[in-house]
Amino acid sequence: MKMLLLQQKKVRGFTLIESVVVTALFAIMSLVVGESIASFYRLNGYTVAQAYQVSNAREGMNQLVQDLREMTFADNGTFPLAVMGDNIIGFYSDIDRDSSVEYIEYELSSTTLEKRIYNATGTPLTYGSIPDVAVAVSEYVQNEIQSIPTFVYYDGVGQLATATSTVTDIRYIQASIIVNIDPIRDPGEFLLRSSAALRNLKNTQ
Repeated sequence: MKMLLLQQKKVRGFTLIESVVVTALFAIMSLVVGESIASFYRLNGYTVAQAYQVSNAREGMNQLVQDLREMTFADNGTFPLAVMGDNIIGFYSDIDRDSSVEYIEYELSSTTLEKRIYNATGTPLTYGSIPDVAVAVSEYVQNEIQSIPTFVYYDGVGQLATATSTVTDIRYIQASIIVNIDPIRDPGEFLLRSSAALRNLKNTQ
């Protein structure tokens, strides 16, 4: 019986000081890990958001170029290119490949590039002042802030359009979109640039 008691190990719990030390260490480790996770999400949150906006802008640019290439005379005979500005372009294009031609406007307003679609109605055919469809093509566009034109126009011999150029002179259009969800972060800036030759107008000069 005495041998049995001697073999038993004495079990004791944490002292108060040990408990305080363990709790403090756990709190410090939790704080460090939590701050690391928060920093990771802050950094990658910006990266993911920027990548998402760039992807949207790229899709919008592809659509813009496709619409420009399909530019054609309106259902009422109006010349294909109707409005040409640094940050707005208006033209006629059969974007849905049906029996009618739509009037399309792309306009950069502040930091949002918007696309508006107008369908021809009535007899004789007319295009209304209220769009049938309006969608944001790209957001966080910094062109206006940086004084970079969204649209640049060239004539049939490749010369940059001048103040005296008219819509009937234009045969080639270049589009640029500068995307940055946080302009303070210059490294995050992304420039998309593309162009379109107005192939349906080649024989109208």
